Amino acid sequence: MARVKHIAIRTTDVEKTAAFYREAFDLKQVGLGQNGIYLSDGHLNIAILKFQPGADGEPVRLGVDHIGFQVEDVDATVAKLKTIDGKSLTDKTEVKPSDPAHPQSYYEIKCLGPDEQVIDVSKVGWVGTD
Repeated sequence: MARVKHIAIRTTDVEKTAAFYREAFDLKQVGLGQNGIYLSDGHLNIAILKFQPGADGEPVRLGVDHIGFQVEDVDATVAKLKTIDGKSLTDKTEVKPSDPAHPQSYYEIKCLGPDEQVIDVSKVGWVGTD
């Protein structure tokens, strides 16, 4: 089975966005690219790339739809996000995963990061992950 190992986020301010993810989620900077910074939690590589409309034949777009982080303490993480210009979009909900064949939510709170990237924050995590 293939594994998701890389997500790229386009931004107009690579340094600011990379700093946000390093500080908010304790990601480590693991490399530099020609157009950005590579971060990782040891399992997933996140590329923070400079927004370059139409470069390399890519469509003109910023970001990804959303990204989710599983954390030890949702409240502490949200508090940290708010100190570095992040904000919550929803109220915190209690998540109790059940049979994955039935529709349900896996995130406990939705937040916003730089460039208004939507970030799901959860202690429980997502179905199908370790």
